[in-house]
Amino acid sequence: MHNKGSMKKASIVGVNVILLGLVSFLTDVSSEMIMPILPMFIVALGAEAFIVGLIGGLSSSISSILQVFSGYLSDKAGKRKPFIFTGYLTSSTIKLFFPFSTIWHHLLILVPLERIGKGLRTAPRDALIAASALGEVRGKAFGIHRAMDTGGAVLGATLSFILFWVLGFNFRLILLIAALIAFLALIPLIPVRDVKVKPSKIRSLTLSLKGLPGNFKFYLIIVVLYALGNFTYMFFILKAQEAFAQTLPLRYSQALPILLYVLFNLVYALFSTPSGILSDKFGRKRILFLGYILFSLTCLGFMFAQTLPLFALFFSLYGLTYALIDANQRAYASDLLPEELRGSGLGVFHTLIGFATLPASVIAGLLWQINPELTFMYGAVMSLIASSLIGAWRIKTEKRL
Repeated sequence: MHNKGSMKKASIVGVNVILLGLVSFLTDVSSEMIMPILPMFIVALGAEAFIVGLIGGLSSSISSILQVFSGYLSDKAGKRKPFIFTGYLTSSTIKLFFPFSTIWHHLLILVPLERIGKGLRTAPRDALIAASALGEVRGKAFGIHRAMDTGGAVLGATLSFILFWVLGFNFRLILLIAALIAFLALIPLIPVRDVKVKPSKIRSLTLSLKGLPGNFKFYLIIVVLYALGNFTYMFFILKAQEAFAQTLPLRYSQALPILLYVLFNLVYALFSTPSGILSDKFGRKRILFLGYILFSLTCLGFMFAQTLPLFALFFSLYGLTYALIDANQRAYASDLLPEELRGSGLGVFHTLIGFATLPASVIAGLLWQINPELTFMYGAVMSLIASSLIGAWRIKTEKRL
């Protein structure tokens, strides 16, 4: 009898992870049709590098900062799905307004507004994934989810390239198609089942922050230092576009960065699940150390890249960096938190990253206006500091054992 119950629970767990992965897959088909053309669209509307960084930083910051509230409220309610659904619906609705922007000021408002939906859904969704997987396979579960998410990104970026290069669609029409696709993601969300958790007894958000474990707080310091150097992807796109614009016609200089962004997402998708499995087997700190080091090397590579083969190499390394870091940072945060505080803790995790993301991208934009190479040097140094801290922490922990 016990075995049947366990098997039934395992079945529900598997379905939840796959369904949430499918939701993310469809959402990223939409989002990643937009992302490779967005920085070029912003520049086409008259914005400078500082504005590109500001839009990228604001969008990431707002989504992350909101996650502490959605995570806390989902803990208090003992429910995750209502927050997840509302978040996806909000993002889908705001995307409909992107194609009608006529000045960059519109996108300065709309892009951060769209990210409110991400802020509402991410912490409760990650908490639901964590509750839907046993601890020993949690890295794999997050890796599978990120792989499906990034699989959608590969398809979305590929569609963006095909629509732009093959069919000759302009940026506005691509943005409209992407917005309509976003609503399809709501369909597989309907059968997702909440994994019931005991409602948190914490009365206020302040108390929930104070109650977080000490080792989790130290981990947050490392994550924030990395986030301070992890500026928006838009600068990687702009670096490639500016390099190609020196020798190629405009249409080529706009199409090739989209294709390189496809490559970035393809590598990210291929290595997300293996990276999660490796972290389950060899430890999350080892994999994160490797990821931080690789981001430093990638930034150094972008400082000197000028040719298509070099950009292809470093966009691939950029994708591998995300595969090593993104899912494993979330999985390790989940490992360090008790279940009743997981939603709040993940909210704090994402929110602090959000606070760091805005200055990261603004600083990157300001440095870009002095010299683009300084932007990538800044990212390399900050990531190197984070890798040194997590490496020292891992050695100290192993010595205790």
